Amino acid sequence: MLLADGTIRDIVADDAVPATARTTRLAGGTLAAGFIDLQVNGGGGVMFNDAPTAATIAAIGRAHRAFGTTGFLATFISGARADMARAVAAVREAMDSGEPGVSASTSKGRTSTPRAAGRMTRGRSGRQPRATSTCSPRWRGPHPGDTGTGVRDTGGYRRACRTRRHRRRRSQRGQRRHDGHGDGARAHRRHPPVQCHGPARPPGAGRGRRSLTRDRLACGIIADGVHVHWDVLRLAWRAKPRGTLFLVTDAMAPVGAPDAGVIRIGNETVRTVGGCLRLADGRLAGSLLNMGQAVRNCVMHAGIPLADALAMAAAYPADFLGLGESRGRLAPGLRADLVWLDDDLRVRATWIGGARSDTPEAR
Repeated sequence: MLLADGTIRDIVADDAVPATARTTRLAGGTLAAGFIDLQVNGGGGVMFNDAPTAATIAAIGRAHRAFGTTGFLATFISGARADMARAVAAVREAMDSGEPGVSASTSKGRTSTPRAAGRMTRGRSGRQPRATSTCSPRWRGPHPGDTGTGVRDTGGYRRACRTRRHRRRRSQRGQRRHDGHGDGARAHRRHPPVQCHGPARPPGAGRGRRSLTRDRLACGIIADGVHVHWDVLRLAWRAKPRGTLFLVTDAMAPVGAPDAGVIRIGNETVRTVGGCLRLADGRLAGSLLNMGQAVRNCVMHAGIPLADALAMAAAYPADFLGLGESRGRLAPGLRADLVWLDDDLRVRATWIGGARSDTPEAR
């Protein structure tokens, strides 16, 4: 693979490499397109909500790059309009300064009912190109995706009846935000995930699967075995057309940080319990997942072929953002955002715009 000026110039045989080229040989493993995470709340010990600044975005990006993420959406859990304006301004500043990895912004949790919000709080969505906004189907006001501003309108955190969801789908132009927080996943919060395929179906387990039958809806999924059972992950992969199911992490501050004990999200205390983050009442509060682990989970626990898992981590999210012609794949002319995985699918190195970073993923 020939890299020049931050892009993939060409992919050629060894004997076609120019004699003047500076070469690097990788010792085995897999070279793939860098991962793109469409939902990153925090990492490296910081949360974007706590300090919506370009410096926070940089710290989050550095933490997630160690796990193969070369592009991400800094995610603001919606709150006061002034805070959301600061978040949008921070993303613009980071992008204008060329901060590696940051691709756009997303807000989530704009809802008309506190119960439907889960950990999310009320708020309104800002406007930012290459942005997404997660809304409850119960929200009665205008949706950002209907404004022609470039915001991708998504749905999530649903406690709506089928009629309400169907009405929202008729106007929805974006994705169904991750199955991991849909109605079907509510059962995982009340019951051990293994019961999802047991003889007694948990209450509500069937409703979340309806999103899998809508071929035009793109779905993000949290492949951590907590939000979604491995069998459900494989079911989603088999049910959705290629290109409409991609990986997200919903990562919080402890990802890439040495201490993942207790953190604060607004007025809530969040603890690490059994490898996941939970509020005092037991509800899930984001995840400890990273994209490298998500890819491994798809392969090792859900039996998804590596090529498909890599596409779910790079090509498909790039396509959803409308960036498929510039990143997300290994092809001449595309941006040189790469990840090198060893034979155990652990990250050895990454490239963003052709610039290499050797930060081997901790085992």
